[in-house]
Amino acid sequence: MNNKESIQKVRSTTMLVSSIVALVAMGMGGPSRALAWGQSQSPTHFSGLLNDYTPTSDSNTGTPISGSPYEMHGEWTLNLNQHSTMATFSAAVSMQTSEVVNPPPYSPTALKAHTHHISVTDGVVSTDWQPPTCPATFAGGFVVTGMAYVAGNGANAPFGNPSPVTICILGGTTGAPGTASVEFSNLTLTFGEPAASHFGTLPIHGVITRCNGRWGEESHSCKVAVQ
Repeated sequence: MNNKESIQKVRSTTMLVSSIVALVAMGMGGPSRALAWGQSQSPTHFSGLLNDYTPTSDSNTGTPISGSPYEMHGEWTLNLNQHSTMATFSAAVSMQTSEVVNPPPYSPTALKAHTHHISVTDGVVSTDWQPPTCPATFAGGFVVTGMAYVAGNGANAPFGNPSPVTICILGGTTGAPGTASVEFSNLTLTFGEPAASHFGTLPIHGVITRCNGRWGEESHSCKVAVQ
């Protein structure tokens, strides 16, 4: 191979490498642009904590709830589909009685500790309707309605499945200068029968700790904003 052929081969190789680098740069730029677009959108992935007490009786029938009031503590996640019209929800909750009525010596078994896993896969999202179970003091947010399947200690819940459920994702709006607000701050979870026979018919309250956009980036919609 003479010098002229060698030079031509080096030039061809250099052009090929340059083309590959340019294509890689374009590929990296694509997702970056998509990410920037996603950051301007509303969050689609929510997660948080759930902490509340069950009532002592069914508010519809007045029937006492066995072992109540129960403490409820857990974690939950809610995901919207790409059109934000449907949602999935899941929660893992631990429960135990808040009062021990048995005389001393107290036994941990008297607390009736147990767990529940909750799953909603067919949730329908609404942004223009706020049911009575959603606190009216909140501004904005959205509602998810669907059927919940509940497990008790890993097995089918003794009260049966499924149960209608209403999930409210709520928040506030910034007002006068110097005030603070969080666009998506609170969750309420309200069951119908048969799960209401155990959890009660009142809203179960929780807090939103994090929300993410469609591309996985953390959204500021679940953090404090100051006017």
